[in-house]
Amino acid sequence: FILIGFLAFHAGITQSLFDAARKWFGFLPGGLAVASVFATAGFAAVSGASTATAAVFSRVAIPEMLRAGYSKTISAGVVAAAGTLATLIPPSAILVIYAIIVEESVGRLLLAGFIPGMVSALIYVGIILVWAKIDPKVGPPIKGYTWSDRIKSVPGTFPVISVVLIIFTAMYLGWATPTEAGALGAFVVFLMALAKGMKIDALKESLLETAKLTVMIFSLIWGVLIFVRFLGFAGLPEHFTNFITSLPYEPWVVMLMILLAYAVLGMFMDAIGMLLLTLPVVYPAVMALGYDSIWFGIVVVKMAEVCVVTPPIGLNCFVVSAVRPDIPVSTVFRGVGPFVIADFLTIAVFMIWPEVITWLPQTMMN
Repeated sequence: FILIGFLAFHAGITQSLFDAARKWFGFLPGGLAVASVFATAGFAAVSGASTATAAVFSRVAIPEMLRAGYSKTISAGVVAAAGTLATLIPPSAILVIYAIIVEESVGRLLLAGFIPGMVSALIYVGIILVWAKIDPKVGPPIKGYTWSDRIKSVPGTFPVISVVLIIFTAMYLGWATPTEAGALGAFVVFLMALAKGMKIDALKESLLETAKLTVMIFSLIWGVLIFVRFLGFAGLPEHFTNFITSLPYEPWVVMLMILLAYAVLGMFMDAIGMLLLTLPVVYPAVMALGYDSIWFGIVVVKMAEVCVVTPPIGLNCFVVSAVRPDIPVSTVFRGVGPFVIADFLTIAVFMIWPEVITWLPQTMMN
């Protein structure tokens, strides 16, 4: 899935996706920022990596927004925040990691992330529209595109749509496991890249970037598996579960305390490392409180990814600033502020209405 994302970028598929979104939504207040959110959501459906998504659209979307007169604050902020959509919209790498740690169904988790991912994207769009209405200078609308231009841009979205359909058809009709579906998707994108004239240097770079990110993730997983074995010998998960279940509070209060603890931890750790280190202890306690494993996976991953755009770690913010050295990381952090508030409200929605998460996997898998 990570390879799909890098191949799609180097093949120019992401640029076509953004161009189509720009022509359809550019007329809105903050239209290019809205287009960035929808294009990022589409790219997330073939990528699955938050930082890779932020890096790609720092190259694709930010230059377009700055040329159109957008402020650096909203341009950088929307790309950093929208990059987190890749953690919910399948195929999410971090959801797969969660499934490995807690031994949950990868298929159910990926399905469960779809609606919350779309909800998050729509809430981001709402934030942009309100922001641009209050201060029109931050994101002026782009005019001049006709219906003919919009219709002609639609074929540019076909590569992404076709890859998504191939992956999910193979996975949910039982033709392939998630790993096999990802490999099939990567092969299809590779053929598309060849058809678009991809150079050998671009292919080498895609493979190298994929290898680096994959090695990092699996190194963390191997280390955590050893760590979990030591935790088991010490009996820490059992002791923590007994402590949590003995607290004189309602389960939702305890869950809120756990999520707040994740918010604090996220200030000092990256999302994957935080989940790998805490889930072996926290997960059994959450299950003892009576919560659904799929629901908790989506909520905790959403909370972990909020931390990817909050200081002082804010990995996505540093990625955007690294790709765009003309934008200080402090500007990126200011830009993601409204989206972080929206993320906390989204998590509250998931806690109040868990069916937003659980309905689709229950319906599809049954």
